[in-house]
Amino acid sequence: MIDLTGKVALVTGSSRGIGRACATRLAEAGADVILNYVKSKSAAMEAAEPIAAMGRQVYVVKADVSEAEDVKSLMEFVSEKIGRLDILISNAATGGFRPLLGATARNFHAAFDTNVLALLYLVQAALPLLEQSQGRAKVVALSSHGSNMALPWYGLIGSSKAALESLVRHLTLEVGDRGVNVNIVKAGLVDTDSTRRLPMADRMFEGAKEKSMMGGRMLTAADVANAVLFLCSPLSDLVQGETLTVDGGAAVHV
Repeated sequence: MIDLTGKVALVTGSSRGIGRACATRLAEAGADVILNYVKSKSAAMEAAEPIAAMGRQVYVVKADVSEAEDVKSLMEFVSEKIGRLDILISNAATGGFRPLLGATARNFHAAFDTNVLALLYLVQAALPLLEQSQGRAKVVALSSHGSNMALPWYGLIGSSKAALESLVRHLTLEVGDRGVNVNIVKAGLVDTDSTRRLPMADRMFEGAKEKSMMGGRMLTAADVANAVLFLCSPLSDLVQGETLTVDGGAAVHV
């Protein structure tokens, strides 16, 4: 069993969906957790309740991770109030579902600032804490199949996820020898509030069900969280700069 007792994990965008599942799973493994949100404090507080019930320390912090000053303030809070950070999960994402031909520069920057630049801000600000971790510190970012697959109205998000995966590979060159692992979990289609707003969502979920090789079992946020947990554990110490796909095999065939 993976034991993260004594570790402190920060999960961005963790008030709902996959981020919330990741925070809960890390807490179940023994970690204390910092929940980050930008809009819904009530949802974040709700996500904190089961973690606190496990006996873990849980902190709820508002910060827009697409803004460098917010990230700086977030890390100052972690440094002053907690004093350590061992695990960083970059999950917050945005972009909206729209055709590229109708996208504006503002739409583009909103997607890339949150989905790509935020990871850079987070690692830059967190590195002094991560370097002090006992054992190797872990950074995990969440990606999706849109990084290498064309999906309707997903161009801004998909292209930002491709950039995110490249950024992770290059970050490893700079922080790998400083005691930090940086990896990606690329998730297949998971039923969340966000994915239900995808154009033709019902058709896409049906297609994912047909392509999955799990006997009809559909991918859940908990499955993605389990992959994140592995990359946050000592079991993954020799996994560096990689993208781990979790989709029940849906993307390996036409």
